[in-house]
Amino acid sequence: MSETAGISQGLGNPYKIVDHTREKRKGITASSLKELTSIARNRLSLPLDAELTIVLEQDGTEVDDEEYFATLERNTSLMVLYGDQKWVAAGSSKAASRYIVVDDVDNIEGGQRREEIRRRRPPIEALVSSLHGDPSHISLLDGHNLELLSDMDPDSVADIVSGNIIFLEQLKEASGRFLAEKRQAQGSLDVLQMCASGGEIERA
Repeated sequence: MSETAGISQGLGNPYKIVDHTREKRKGITASSLKELTSIARNRLSLPLDAELTIVLEQDGTEVDDEEYFATLERNTSLMVLYGDQKWVAAGSSKAASRYIVVDDVDNIEGGQRREEIRRRRPPIEALVSSLHGDPSHISLLDGHNLELLSDMDPDSVADIVSGNIIFLEQLKEASGRFLAEKRQAQGSLDVLQMCASGGEIERA
């Protein structure tokens, strides 16, 4: 307990962690994936012997190495899974299953093959599915996911939303606006941090 408590008081970036039901939500700080995993186990009261998997709450992308973790933006929302728990899009308990096509039910390896298909599905499809269920979640997306959406080809993912091209076009346009605003806000934040640390801004 003392080791975990010590970790939770360390310096690091802020993150939001949730369990697979999204009923438990905690705000924490962590400086590494290992540290975040340890804190999450304690804060979400997860079994000490369980192997945890950390994924992005928005699209289920697995965060499994320190290099990728280091690219996450502050206040990124992360879902903590263990055992047989799987990521499911917010607002729809069936959203994840639409990407699994089963033709060989009697195949004893079917479960493993379905899991492989689920892991390989393009992140853009999961994003579109999640936002179709609750468009308000677009305001929570990080820069990477907003860029994916703003660059998407609506026709290529039309089947995810039953051919609703108008929704996809509006989603693409809105993502571009949110991305521009996020980049502008990040630039302003960088200037503020520079000023707060006593740095000087060069003027033309």
